[in-house]
Amino acid sequence: MVSLPLAHDLLWGMTPAQLPADAPQWAIDALRAGQPVVVRRALSADGQIAVGLRGVSREQRLAGFMAIDSIAHRVSPEALCHVDSARDLPALRALKQLRPMLDDCGWVWGVSGSVGFELASGFAAMHAASDLDLILRTPQWLARNQARKLVAFFDQAECRVDLQLQTPFGAVALREWAGASSRVLLKNARQACLVSDPWNPQEQAA
Repeated sequence: MVSLPLAHDLLWGMTPAQLPADAPQWAIDALRAGQPVVVRRALSADGQIAVGLRGVSREQRLAGFMAIDSIAHRVSPEALCHVDSARDLPALRALKQLRPMLDDCGWVWGVSGSVGFELASGFAAMHAASDLDLILRTPQWLARNQARKLVAFFDQAECRVDLQLQTPFGAVALREWAGASSRVLLKNARQACLVSDPWNPQEQAA
């Protein structure tokens, strides 16, 4: 691997043998069927990467660890920006509607969540009430007023759009950064903490 996988990347190659001994049958079946796992934010031992598995229902979620040497294939959220599907669902129509603006916004963006999972793997994960989960890689500061404009634009979409801003120090929800609170929740592999500036998080809440 040229670089370590990032949160929301989809990975193929994990085997049932890497699951905990008490792993549910659905998780074993998912890996045997060839489903990918998604990279999550958590600390892991050397040679391991923290991942999550998903089943057919919302309740079927399992946190685990995958050996980095087992990674056979990797798909990032930004690789899915222009992947289309033959299915006709609100989340897919919203993606098509928002794509031109996102392409022109000046930031690298990507598709995550159930939409990204299905577009990358072909395994059905979306339904009529699915949200559209997106990421925006923002290595430089994004003004809160600009965040509010993005939220207003997303609220015109056919389904709820949840976007995470990926800063160098972790992720923050766009809707939170667009809100009125002086501090927002910044999540990274080590912790989740309240900060006033996700791009300069040295001053944290006690």
